[in-house]
Amino acid sequence: MPPAPPEKKYATVLVRLTTALGPIDVAVETERAPVTAGNFLKYVDQKRLDGTTFYRAVKVGEGYGLLQGGLNNDPRKLLPPIAHEPTTKTGLSHVDGAISMARNAPGTAAGDFFIVIGDLVSMDADPKAPGDNLGFAVFGRIAGGMDLVRRMLDGPTSATLGVGAMKGQMLVTPVKIVTARRVPVAP
Repeated sequence: MPPAPPEKKYATVLVRLTTALGPIDVAVETERAPVTAGNFLKYVDQKRLDGTTFYRAVKVGEGYGLLQGGLNNDPRKLLPPIAHEPTTKTGLSHVDGAISMARNAPGTAAGDFFIVIGDLVSMDADPKAPGDNLGFAVFGRIAGGMDLVRRMLDGPTSATLGVGAMKGQMLVTPVKIVTARRVPVAP
C-alpha cells in the first residue's frame, strides 16, 4: 500500500503579540482566509493593536471558552469593517487555539478578535441553523503561547463591568498588548 500523500501546507504569516505577560504567536491563514487575515495584518502593520488589551474572558467551562482582545471598538483606531468570510468558505474551524474575528452582524468585523480555548465548533457557520447562521470568521491559530492564553482565561472577571451579553465577562485587569508585529521568516 503506498504511503498517504503529505497533508497540504497552506500559506501563513507569523505574528507575535507581545503582551505584558509574555509573547503569543499567531499563524495567520493568508491563503485560506485572505479577507480576514488581510484585515488583521493591516491592524498589525499599521501598529493599531499596539497598546490595546485582552479585555474579555468568556468562561464556558473549566479551561474552556474564549479570550477577546483588540481595540474594544476604539473609534480612533478602527478601520472600516470587512466582508464576512464564513468557515464554510475557508474550511477553518473554531477548535482549540483558533483565532477569529469578533463581530455583531455579518460584515461588521473590524479590530477585535478572540482566541478559542477548547473546541467551540458551534461558532462555525452552519447553513442549516436558523437565523444568523454564518458563524464567526476564523483566520488563524495560536502557534506559541497557548499556556499564556489559558492563564488569561482563568483571570478574574468583574461582575459589574460590561454591557449586555458582555456583562460579567470583562477581565478585572486587562492584559496589555504591548506590540503586534510580523515575525520575519528565516531565509
